[in-house]
Amino acid sequence: MDAPHLPEQSAEKRVRIVGSELVENYTVYIIEVNVGEHSWTVKHRYSDFYDLHEKLTVEKKIDKHLLPPKKIIGKNSKSLVEKRQKELEVYLQTLLSRFPASTPKVLSNFLLFHLYEINGIAEALAEELFHKGEQLLAAGEVFLLRPLQLYAVTQQLKLAKPTCANGDAKADLGHILDFTCRLKYLKIPGKKAKVGTSNIEEQSLPFDLSIFKSLLQIEISDCDAGQVTGLPSLKPTLATLSTHLSASSMKEIIVPEASEFAQWEPEGVDTDCPVTAIIPTWKMLTTLDMSRNSIRCIDESVKLIPEVEFLDLSYNELSLVENLQHLYNLVHLDLSFNKLMVLEGVHTKLGNIKTLNLSGNQLETLSGLSKLYSLVNLDLSSNRLAQLDEIKQIGTLPCLEKLSLADNPMCIIPDYRTKVLAQFCDRASEVCLDGTTTTEKELDTVEVLKAIQKAKEAKGRMANNEKKVSDVPGQAVGGPQSSSSSLVAPPSSSSPSLSRSTCSSQEINTCKEKAFITKDILTPVDSTLTQRCYDVYSSACDVIPQVETQIDSGLSSEVNFESSPCCCEEEWKPWTTSLSNLFVPPSLLSYTIANQEFTNQLSAHISQANKESTPIPCETTSLEGTNQGSPQSGDGYFEMTLDDTNEIMGCSSSSTVQEKTPDDVKKDSAVDHVKMVAWSLCISVGEGLSQRPSCLVATDSSLVVFHTRSEESISNLEELMENLDVDLVVPYTNIETFQFDIPEVCVSMKVKSSNTRWYFFSEAQSLKEIHSCVVPLVDQTNEQVLNSSNTQLFIRQFLNTWDFEESEDSVKGGHLIHFLNPESSTSDKNVDNNPQFPKISVPSDVLSQIGLFESDQDQTSNPMILFLTSRHLCVLKVDFIALASRDPSEASVTRNCSKVTRIPLSFTLLDPKQGCLCSAISNSRRFYNEHVVELMPGHERLTVVFALSQDKFTFLREFTRLRSNLKEIKTIALQHTKKGHSKMHNCPTPATATQRMPTSSVPQEVPRPHLTLSLLYPAKSLIQQLMEDNQCPSHLSLSSSLLLISSLKGDQLVHFFHDNIAEMENEELKHILWTSVLFYRSPDVETTACVLLSTKAIYFILDDTASSLTNQSTMWTWHPSEHKDTDFLISFSFTLKLKDLQSVNVGLFDQYFRVVGPSADHIISCLTRDGYGTHRFLQQLMMVLSLLEKVPSPEPSELDFYSQFGNKSTGKMENYELVHSSKVKFVYPSEEEIGDLTFIVAERKTPQAPSHSFNILLYVLVFQVHVVPGQTTQIQTVLHPKTLILTSTDVFLLDEDHISYPLPEFAKEPPQRDKYRLTDARRIRDLDRVLMGYQTYPQALTLVFDDVPGPDLLCHLTMDHFAESDGKGDRTQGLGGAEGEVQWCIFVPGADSRERLISLLARQWETLCSRELPVELTG
Repeated sequence: MDAPHLPEQSAEKRVRIVGSELVENYTVYIIEVNVGEHSWTVKHRYSDFYDLHEKLTVEKKIDKHLLPPKKIIGKNSKSLVEKRQKELEVYLQTLLSRFPASTPKVLSNFLLFHLYEINGIAEALAEELFHKGEQLLAAGEVFLLRPLQLYAVTQQLKLAKPTCANGDAKADLGHILDFTCRLKYLKIPGKKAKVGTSNIEEQSLPFDLSIFKSLLQIEISDCDAGQVTGLPSLKPTLATLSTHLSASSMKEIIVPEASEFAQWEPEGVDTDCPVTAIIPTWKMLTTLDMSRNSIRCIDESVKLIPEVEFLDLSYNELSLVENLQHLYNLVHLDLSFNKLMVLEGVHTKLGNIKTLNLSGNQLETLSGLSKLYSLVNLDLSSNRLAQLDEIKQIGTLPCLEKLSLADNPMCIIPDYRTKVLAQFCDRASEVCLDGTTTTEKELDTVEVLKAIQKAKEAKGRMANNEKKVSDVPGQAVGGPQSSSSSLVAPPSSSSPSLSRSTCSSQEINTCKEKAFITKDILTPVDSTLTQRCYDVYSSACDVIPQVETQIDSGLSSEVNFESSPCCCEEEWKPWTTSLSNLFVPPSLLSYTIANQEFTNQLSAHISQANKESTPIPCETTSLEGTNQGSPQSGDGYFEMTLDDTNEIMGCSSSSTVQEKTPDDVKKDSAVDHVKMVAWSLCISVGEGLSQRPSCLVATDSSLVVFHTRSEESISNLEELMENLDVDLVVPYTNIETFQFDIPEVCVSMKVKSSNTRWYFFSEAQSLKEIHSCVVPLVDQTNEQVLNSSNTQLFIRQFLNTWDFEESEDSVKGGHLIHFLNPESSTSDKNVDNNPQFPKISVPSDVLSQIGLFESDQDQTSNPMILFLTSRHLCVLKVDFIALASRDPSEASVTRNCSKVTRIPLSFTLLDPKQGCLCSAISNSRRFYNEHVVELMPGHERLTVVFALSQDKFTFLREFTRLRSNLKEIKTIALQHTKKGHSKMHNCPTPATATQRMPTSSVPQEVPRPHLTLSLLYPAKSLIQQLMEDNQCPSHLSLSSSLLLISSLKGDQLVHFFHDNIAEMENEELKHILWTSVLFYRSPDVETTACVLLSTKAIYFILDDTASSLTNQSTMWTWHPSEHKDTDFLISFSFTLKLKDLQSVNVGLFDQYFRVVGPSADHIISCLTRDGYGTHRFLQQLMMVLSLLEKVPSPEPSELDFYSQFGNKSTGKMENYELVHSSKVKFVYPSEEEIGDLTFIVAERKTPQAPSHSFNILLYVLVFQVHVVPGQTTQIQTVLHPKTLILTSTDVFLLDEDHISYPLPEFAKEPPQRDKYRLTDARRIRDLDRVLMGYQTYPQALTLVFDDVPGPDLLCHLTMDHFAESDGKGDRTQGLGGAEGEVQWCIFVPGADSRERLISLLARQWETLCSRELPVELTG
């Protein structure tokens, strides 16, 4: 809405209650307040009205009966609420009419006048500045004022009334004026949305800045420049002016007077033209930031800012650089992210510029920058610069030191850095390109390029002098082919396999002297030139290239090793050889379309294949044997023979490729360039199924599939080209279909006149690029059918609607994998006998649903696709043979040939034993590190081989992230070793030799959170405190994993926490608590937990009984106790991140507490049964939350003035709620809760009982000890949790629901059980004696009562009510009880609570019976 521009002196204040709503168990009334054209809503409950009325009756003598009275019964009934709503509306209207001129402060705050009404806003601001104004001015920090506050002050100054209308000197407007006159730094952040619950739009509010007399710096954002007045009054002092998202032209800010005067000139300028105004300049302004506006041109208003040195006009809509010649002092200019296309003559406007930022524009040429001789820093990133010749325009600038060309088309040119630096000639060492200092290696390459250039120029001059025409085209400087062809390259250099040349001994010596000319630094321009020299260098000096490669790796570690093979060698060598066709070697992935030499040789290879005779392409498809894919024979699964080669490869006599004449082939090969390259794993299905790594190449006219013959790793391009064979060359017109069968994962292809189907698996981006390249060229007769648009929808079609949860909003991955079968007969006997190798027992549990192996003889599973969702690991099993036989155009064809099995992430671990610490390097070791992951779903072990190495690391990263974000109980592996460190299989490493070993060969593990030195070496006081906290109470039952934690001492605790439990960066263990816990989802199961409080989260390490609490408990038939591994233990964990913590409910007498998060899964009660333990934990929790609160937000734009100064570092206590500064509520027991408990106790007694007997003296959580009847001599006891209440005259035992109350916000109905259920009660006067000792249970108290309950206790209940079917209702309930006695065997875990119970019980018994309580000690 448009704000009113007239003063609101006579604005009528209206109020009405427009409705009500029920919140928990009370009613909230919705109040609408109108002041002039502004309106807002306020919500209050009746108690707020009551508090307001109490204050007004004291301060303003309001009639006490003016407010509607309280109601106890039926206060939330509809009729009463409607009646009270009208009465409260009349009450508020009466108050406003009673105070028409000046609203009392308490009423003003009640109606939020201090937030939305100009008088209230101004008074609140004045009072704040009265208290803190001097401190703020002395601190010299930036002060924040919102446009609504400035609007209120501006309107107040227009009113004809005293500056202190309400009589409160603290709210005098003079405090604001005094503060603004002396303020130096101001920020005015507006917003486009409406303010709070009002209809006020800050962006349209006018305000005046003339009240500021000393401003040095001002920042205005999200304000309409037309509504800002008084800017020229800041000219005498302002040095820095920033305006964002507020102006459409520079003139609106610099010359707002231009709207009044059509013709104006700055002062001090002589002009003959008629002017209507002489405008003063901004004499002090040196920095102007007008970024992120909608400025289209640099207008003549810059004449008024002659002193500006820093000008920022980024993120605007500028298309020309103009008028900047008036800024004589301009040194730094930012024109990034505009629409600049040309820079002609820019040196005439930027004479003394030193820093120029032109990134994010549309520049294609740099012709206008050649004369900026003072330029030092130049940013040209993210433009359209494609030609290296453009660098010549800035290559001669004498002062240029920093240049950025990132994200330009020229950056994909091979050796782009050295070619750019070569343009700077002798200054190449002084230029820092793209933020990276020039290395010595690059400088050496630049020298080589310069030498080549000089040779070219010399040869060109000789040719001109002799008047001969060169036969070699492209003699222009910088032509890549001319530089290699016009020198010493032999004619055979264009063939794919470059023959080695011979060198004389003199040439060998020359190579040794100039060792910098190596393959590592050669560019495609000069690679042919130096080929002879490098070949001889390699053959003559065999050791030197190896050493140089190790040095150039950069990432290496010094280790000692023995020449004996790695421990993984014997274990994985059989798999490395037999599985070579199931994965793509990582060394091949570096050969991409960006490698110009690779693509040139590919083109030559394809041309050579086209020139061969017709049968040749089909013959090259042989797999060199009938059993390449698998050691087994006869089943055809991995088998491809010569008989079915023609059909599989799609080559027939009618093929277009084969019908071409040699002339056609030669014509095509001349123009057939490589457009796209993608390395993939190819699955081809003809009569059988075959898998192999392939290179998919898209050219101008055809699609080509290559494969490599070598099973060993490829080390260089020459070796790759020698081992690269053509599987298939098919013109685009011969492709029947080319489509995504699995979105972003698999592309399938079918060739016309062939029954073979091809499936290519690669990374998503490569598949998308080659798909978009091929599909427009393919003549598909059938319309392409996509199973779904993305992987999420694709996976969703396999699931039931109730299986796909809302939380699983994203699907990650799509990795092609194979499962290994160590039980296969083809595996090596060393593998079978090795205890480290994973054993798989199938079928078992959910894994049996996948159907991993068709038989025990299978070495690997069928190819499968692995997906990750937020809560599950999804394994997609595709029947490729059935899929190939279906029509590709059929809808949901993949759905009908596939099956998805989901494995819960919460029960899936990475095998903690995987990995090897030995230093030996081998192909088997690399294969394991780059492709193999060992998983543990439940108690099973699965070995997964990823076809693509990058898929493994992507999977590990996503798997770790998703598991750390799980909001449910999950399994964890606890290392059963000293200090909790992982126990890896080690190899003997005698110090026989030393070698630099690349880091890439080190076992790849799960990325653990980074740790600072202070976390690795904590203070001794913290370690001592953790040791004291790590004392488990004797009554808690511990599983083996919890026993391990309880046995840790000293810094073992810290190492154990970081190695096994911590999930976030730089978190420090602060406190340990042993307790019993209850989960909201399972309120009947009380389990033991070790609670670890860190600076980022609360970790609950649970007992084995937690297996019954998980949602997947019905899917798993194992128990952690069945785990027999001696190196690590399986346990359960639940993580509550502190950022998700919303509130903490503290129980009566600190006997327990409940933490509440965002959902029902995040509600956990910790039954410490010890007030001291609860107090210590809450104290540490508040301290940790205070540390989190100290981290400031990056931009406090959403905070208004009041929130910023009202944010205290200590919390605020209101209505038994401590609102911590981190916004976490600590809710303590209220009087109502005590009253409810007292009422339950009182209703069991007769009305004649004295009222003082209802007072609760002690509330404590205890265990009632029951003896299990049996024939053994040893007493078997069971502990039942109870709540014991001690009053002045009686003792009560209750069952209490510790988890359901108070009701969470999301609860739609009350719990099934009441909070308190009374089970037994006795009078203190009937207590006969107290037995203490170890006879029944250690440190238990046995209260022996006479079985004569009075008529006033449980009068309407019979004792059968408490009887139990298992015989526990025996009246003696213990050992040695005589007839007519009732024994309560009570165990109180807390020592303090136990002593307090005894002392209070003895005192009350002495008061009632006038003698001391008999206490007996038992053995």
